[in-house]
Amino acid sequence: MAVKRLDRLLSELGVASRSELRQIIRSGRVTVDGTAVTAPDAKIDADSCVLCLDGCVLCSRRLRYFVIDKPEGVLSATEDRRQNTVIDLLPPELRRLQLFPVGRLDKDTEGLLILTNDGDFAHRVISPKSGIEKLYLAGVDGEPDASDAEAFSEGLILGDGTRCMPAKLEPLGGGSCLVTVMEGKYHQVKRMLASRGKPVRHLRRLAVGALRIDDSTGPGWYRELDENDLCKVLESKTLGNR
Repeated sequence: MAVKRLDRLLSELGVASRSELRQIIRSGRVTVDGTAVTAPDAKIDADSCVLCLDGCVLCSRRLRYFVIDKPEGVLSATEDRRQNTVIDLLPPELRRLQLFPVGRLDKDTEGLLILTNDGDFAHRVISPKSGIEKLYLAGVDGEPDASDAEAFSEGLILGDGTRCMPAKLEPLGGGSCLVTVMEGKYHQVKRMLASRGKPVRHLRRLAVGALRIDDSTGPGWYRELDENDLCKVLESKTLGNR
């Protein structure tokens, strides 16, 4: 049982600021299990109650998970004084949830990025030990071929000595390829392709685990993930067995 003050729980859910919430609660707009509660310091069971604002059910889970289609030119960070971050793309009520990116995409890389305030979940997704694959679509100079695919499958050693885990490269023709990795070293996909003489011109992450980006939506689109989505994220596979 997670017993919390009503105003604190609503603040964690990103409904409004603490000062605004006191007025909202006292005006009778919040109900708990169908009964109006007007005391901001009322103690409620955050795990089992039905919490509503103006008749609309609120999610009372403190831990939240979102997927966003990160545009190019936006930082995978929580804040920056000079540049836009993925958090800046969210509405105010979600910015208050203390979300952070799960891993990172380079500023000029676009595509699927998960945002959460669950540190344990983020660590599990990022850790190579979890075996969670990340799928990218790369546009490169040159034409990836079977020899590149073989080199990726054996595990590349980059020019600075960085050793990469075995990965998968699937040539698509026209200077494009799919790359699947289970780790996220600094600029890894770009560096791996560059080491094969195929510098990257464009890079887009398509999937994490079995969760794929919705290409019908466009940059900046986001949605909250449900339990089925989270299971897809945590799905691990063996490279090459698809």
